[in-house]
Amino acid sequence: MKFKTLNAALAACALLASGSALADFGVGIKAGTLGLGVEGRWNPPVPWFDIRAGYNRYDYDDDGDYAGNEYGATLAFDNYYLTGNLKFPLSPMRLTIGAYSNGNELQLQSAPDSLTYNLGGVDVSAATVGTLYGNTSFESTAPYVGIGFDFEPFGKAGINLDLGVLWQDEPIVTLGASNFDSLSPAEQAILGALLDAERADLEDDASDFKAWPVVSLTFVYNF
Repeated sequence: MKFKTLNAALAACALLASGSALADFGVGIKAGTLGLGVEGRWNPPVPWFDIRAGYNRYDYDDDGDYAGNEYGATLAFDNYYLTGNLKFPLSPMRLTIGAYSNGNELQLQSAPDSLTYNLGGVDVSAATVGTLYGNTSFESTAPYVGIGFDFEPFGKAGINLDLGVLWQDEPIVTLGASNFDSLSPAEQAILGALLDAERADLEDDASDFKAWPVVSLTFVYNF
């Protein structure tokens, strides 16, 4: 799936490049709170406006306490985007509105040295439950709004700064236990209820991620 999103982003950049005979085209590499990425820009024959498409990808380790239990966590950023940018005359500032194809996830695995888990306020032996595995995802399409500043004094190369918010909406959490299938039906019913309570707690914690702050720097070259 990750290769498909990368190919889609590169295809978008290629489409932008095909228009460079009619208008200016730029490419850039970027880094920010959505990971590392590439971006293509097309300046259509419309004053003070451009279109940008790109792809971001990065895995960031964020181990810690989630819903009362210690997890090894990975913030896995995987998204591509298309934005329209309205520039302000005689200023580096612009307004950016767009949409992201959002594959961002928070991947969780309980800490290997855990002796007990607190599931819905109940302490349960880790030997009984096994390893907890969780995954948090978000809506597949996420709107974006922000402002940007394009510092390109010589026209050919420069730095772009973006500040905005990606609205990922409410988190979607799944949670499982490695020993679940080895338990008796009665034990499975009890553990299933406790896992549901833990999943609800994780959703509450992950709600902090629904409005994701976007800050990025892009080094751009214009053709």
